Amino acid sequence: MTPVSIERLVKSFGRVRALDDVSLEIERGELFFLLGPSGCGKTTLLRTIAGFYEPDAGRVRFGERDVTFLPPQRRDTGMVFQNYALWPHMTVEANVAFGLKVRGVPRAERQRRVREALDLVRMGEYARRKPNQLSGGQQQRVALARALVIRPQCLLLDEPLSNLDAKLRLEMRGEIRRLCKEFGLTAVYVTHDQKEALSVADRMAVMFGGRIAQVGTPRELYRRPATAAVADFLGETNFIAGTVTAAVGDRRTVWTALGTLEAVAAGDAPHVGPCRVSIRPEAVAVGAASGPNVFGARVVETVYLGESLQVTLAAGPLLVRAVLLERAAAATPQVGAEVQCRVDPQDVVLLRE
Repeated sequence: MTPVSIERLVKSFGRVRALDDVSLEIERGELFFLLGPSGCGKTTLLRTIAGFYEPDAGRVRFGERDVTFLPPQRRDTGMVFQNYALWPHMTVEANVAFGLKVRGVPRAERQRRVREALDLVRMGEYARRKPNQLSGGQQQRVALARALVIRPQCLLLDEPLSNLDAKLRLEMRGEIRRLCKEFGLTAVYVTHDQKEALSVADRMAVMFGGRIAQVGTPRELYRRPATAAVADFLGETNFIAGTVTAAVGDRRTVWTALGTLEAVAAGDAPHVGPCRVSIRPEAVAVGAASGPNVFGARVVETVYLGESLQVTLAAGPLLVRAVLLERAAAATPQVGAEVQCRVDPQDVVLLRE
């Protein structure tokens, strides 16, 4: 269980600056996610932490130890790759034992630790099989066991669930979190899957263009994004142009095309002047006629999604999306119906233009 410090990392590939002055503090025993679109620098950062890339500038520390220019095998990290990277000619048992064998662990100790690691990922009964005799989810469990068996200071995961189907991804999310917490591991996990990050991470960083846009808990980043890019990346949202006309404490009055909205501001939200308003679809209550931030709208479209209902509303010149829990909806809003909608001031997020 080791904290990881990343200090002003810079890494370029030709003219492309993949990491641009990146600094992070990852706490001891934390499950930390690096999240962002393709090409944002998250995998480059992970591979720099692992030692596969040397930075052009900056430092990587594990606790008090500077590992910036140490080779991967001397960093005491376990790596789980997107494509599993299992030896096809070796049994499951041999694949998991490989790292211990390279480290010179005695045979008896090696066998004991391999059994323990396979039991932890619930793969003990498959020890004699070859990788091509396993499902994708089983291969991913073997890759996890191989990383854990060496008892790393830090576990690094590079989009480990991207090759699995939706049901298996959901199952393995919980399994990875369980294992990391059971071992007390500091883990750094790269993904572009917002749901994966929001449901598993202790904290996460959203990256764009080689820079970190925002760091925080999943709840903080989802409910209080610092920028429009973060709000847009972390799920659906309604963006509305507005102007802050009054500010009293953390309260703001905002003029928008929906009418005048009340907002509870956080941090560096603007006091007066132009802004963008972000309202998540699930924050729009359809059929609520009392309280602040009520506006009229016409139902344009409804889409049944099983557990929820997606509703598109025409509110003046704007199209506003709402998501209703299917069981909570008293009745499905009919296309063409005129409805009253409401948004809680806590859910009106102000972003600087």
